[in-house]
Amino acid sequence: MTTLDDDVVIVTGASRGLGAAMAQRFAREGAAVTVTARSESALADVAAAADGDVLVAPADVTDEDAVRDVVDATVDEYGSVTGLVNNAAIGLLSMYDEGRVLHEVDAADFRQIMDVNVTGVFLFSKYVVPELIEAGRGNVLNVSSGLGRRGSATWGPYVTSKWALEGMTRTQALELDEHDINVNALDPGGRVDTGFWDHLPDEERETILGPDVMNDAATALLAQGPDGVTGESMPVDEWEQRLG
Repeated sequence: MTTLDDDVVIVTGASRGLGAAMAQRFAREGAAVTVTARSESALADVAAAADGDVLVAPADVTDEDAVRDVVDATVDEYGSVTGLVNNAAIGLLSMYDEGRVLHEVDAADFRQIMDVNVTGVFLFSKYVVPELIEAGRGNVLNVSSGLGRRGSATWGPYVTSKWALEGMTRTQALELDEHDINVNALDPGGRVDTGFWDHLPDEERETILGPDVMNDAATALLAQGPDGVTGESMPVDEWEQRLG
């Protein structure tokens, strides 16, 4: 059975949906987990419902000082970091409901999506990776999207951010291979309940899979040793086949 005993994992965007579900699963598998997002009260609810050791550390992923504080608080509490799950993301769904093509998107909206979905990943990686190197092992898992590999009309800013995430994943995998650190991307592979689809009517939400469909693959990826898979991006069902 896959366990995360002796692991210390930071999960961003952990106040709801997929981030909350993954954090609670990691804690149940034996990891010490730091949950971070903007809402302290929502994070406290996630921690209270967890069966394991969970540290609440609220932060805006685009605020460099706040990100550094989350990492420092984790190291102060647990002594190290061995895993990072970059899950925080936004889509500003109103622009997609309106069918706005890329040249009609407001620059401020584009920057906001890129700040959260790309810069936020960069900042957490920037401050967590030195801790992984210090620990002598580790896994970084970026929650991506199939849109980051194929594109989609009227989803321009979100698609662009996920293409950037795919490139960041592969680049860091190459850079960190010599340090025995694996970097991979996990794609929900369709409508998994990440909180992203809350705007849909009830009849369409009936087709959405629960977040548990991601937990097995995410746990297995975080439990990998230095000889694990790295530099890959796949939908969750392909990861399940790859990891056995």
